[in-house]
Amino acid sequence: MNNSTTTNNQIDALFHPESIAIVGLPRELKTGKLYLIALQDQGFSGQIVGVNPNADMIDGIKCYPSVASIPGNVDLAIILTPYHQTLPVIDECAQKGVKGAVLFTAGYRETGTEEGAARQAKIVAIARKSGMRLIGPNGMGLYAPDSGLSFFPKLSRQSGPISLISHSGSLANIICGIGSTKGLFFNKAVSLGNECDLTSADFFTYFTEDPETKIISAYIEGISDGISLVRALKNAAQKKPVIIWKVGLNTEGLAAANSHTGALSSSKEIWEGVVAQCGITAVTGIEMWIDTMIGFSLLPRPEGNRVAIISGPGGYGVAAAEACGQENLQLAQISSETRSVLEKVVPPTGTSLRNPIDVGMTASLVIDIYIEAIKAVAADPNVDVVLIIGIGMTVESNQRFAEAVIDEQHRSGKPFLVVEVPNIETDFSAVFAKAGIPFFKSSERALATYTRVLKYYQKH
Repeated sequence: MNNSTTTNNQIDALFHPESIAIVGLPRELKTGKLYLIALQDQGFSGQIVGVNPNADMIDGIKCYPSVASIPGNVDLAIILTPYHQTLPVIDECAQKGVKGAVLFTAGYRETGTEEGAARQAKIVAIARKSGMRLIGPNGMGLYAPDSGLSFFPKLSRQSGPISLISHSGSLANIICGIGSTKGLFFNKAVSLGNECDLTSADFFTYFTEDPETKIISAYIEGISDGISLVRALKNAAQKKPVIIWKVGLNTEGLAAANSHTGALSSSKEIWEGVVAQCGITAVTGIEMWIDTMIGFSLLPRPEGNRVAIISGPGGYGVAAAEACGQENLQLAQISSETRSVLEKVVPPTGTSLRNPIDVGMTASLVIDIYIEAIKAVAADPNVDVVLIIGIGMTVESNQRFAEAVIDEQHRSGKPFLVVEVPNIETDFSAVFAKAGIPFFKSSERALATYTRVLKYYQKH
């Protein structure tokens, strides 16, 4: 059995524990208590015990004075004790045969001190001698709805196609927390922190082979082993989409990343070379990161770059056409048959049947104009993707509009990009997210996302 197979098996065991010990579980509502709340909220079905020498029970959970005193096996330990008390805890975990530990507390190599580095080296040496794997320090750990694992309360219990790697615990919490409102659901997630043992390369390798992971997404601050990471990324991107938001590419970002997780970063030029060599999808900023996850997760596999635009507000249609040009997408040539159908439903005044198709203000009053136009355009063989900018004037018409868009997308199987019309009270985002149709704040973001997805599949 080679090293990567062994590591994959070890990581898989951590994502499927039967027993968890929360070491340093507090009585009061401190940060550490959130782990217990999160596991209970997620419905973890295995055994949860606490380690607190001053408590016998906390919130219905049996507590023990030490890891060594816990009867039976412990698969995963979540260690909340301060850094100066961690060494004996790690030693006890190693002797007990704990498979893995999440080190929540900071105070190790990322401090930049000799003492911090030495402290980290000691706990890693103990863990490696016993075969125990470590996540962190300064990491939140693991989230996996199917296993009932969670590192923060109120995360979705619905599993999905995306697995997440993050050097930031707060970003992992935020993305996994808001994801369901945007149609994003996660199969597994790991907040790695300072990577004293298990690295992002290890998790890229694991997720590449994990049959439940269809898309890999990551927020990366630093690179501990560039050769291993490039090898892992290249292999991963050949098998499934890999989306990475890499920070630390300029002086300011590098300084912030270094103080956050002690990350060793890389120059922008080197990173761009890695992106090109490996075939990953690189993003910048949280909006682009979320949009790109939405695109890969919700869009059907794109077959081409011919875009049909259907818009009620005329100016929005023109702006969308310009965005197509910026992304090197083509405005689809609407067939004569489709145009004949459109002529029967779209009023002749204040409209245009050229692409972009301007259905006019009347369509917001007579929602069937939108509906029939969408049906006609989606059926056109010259159209690869439909971008829709529209809204009704009443709650009832908006409901009909949304239902028609959803039904037609499911019927046609073509990618639909739905764009918000601002300053309107109706919020379509949850409706379309639930239906698995991507919904964007602007045409520019929608078309840029489609382009990123299209480029990946054109190469793979």
